[in-house]
Amino acid sequence: MTIEELAKAYQPGARAREVVAKSNTILLVGISGAGKDTIQTHILKLPEYHRVVTHTTRAPRYNDGVLEQDGREYHFVSKDEMYQLLETKQMIEINQFGSEFYGASVEEFERANQTGKIVVANIDVHGITAMRELGGDAVRALFILPPSYDEWMVRLKKRYPDEASFQDVFATRREIAIAELELALSVPYYHFIINDELERAVRVVDEIAHRTDVFYRKDDEARLLARDILEEIRA
Repeated sequence: MTIEELAKAYQPGARAREVVAKSNTILLVGISGAGKDTIQTHILKLPEYHRVVTHTTRAPRYNDGVLEQDGREYHFVSKDEMYQLLETKQMIEINQFGSEFYGASVEEFERANQTGKIVVANIDVHGITAMRELGGDAVRALFILPPSYDEWMVRLKKRYPDEASFQDVFATRREIAIAELELALSVPYYHFIINDELERAVRVVDEIAHRTDVFYRKDDEARLLARDILEEIRA
């Protein structure tokens, strides 16, 4: 099998299922510009959290002039190494983007479980679906939302130097946002968190991580806002 075929057909082994089911995991996802990376940065400042460093076959990049480091941003591996990780069932999930592969390893979750820490990962909605199938309620899915469609547009435009640059990518960003929201709203297990004020959003993430996976009235209100934002993006 090629690595593409192996990744597409990949099913985690019994060890992966056991490790995820025994974990306390929060998975962050959100439309581009919602603030999930900033929230993750702040939640990881708390001592009881462990960030999952995912594996990737792509080469390290420069971010703001600083080269990514192995073991910090990602575990950088060759495609042959990734093939071996998949073949020996050492990965929990795997996704292909373009010609490169990304995924979380069993070892990362084992390390968090051994220290009793809460696992934190920032992955896409498809990865969350796979993780929920493995761990059930041990895995909490948190979808970060901007407070409104207008605020989302403001935040998104700030990422680009001018209007032309923004328009070059907006159609793609819009399609991805619609797909992510549609998937998240189609299942009952997402907690939607409105990132209208950073400190409050971080507090809500922390509260969800420390309770059983139950839903309250505020969860329903946030889900309704997610539906409203989806309709505005579609329009």
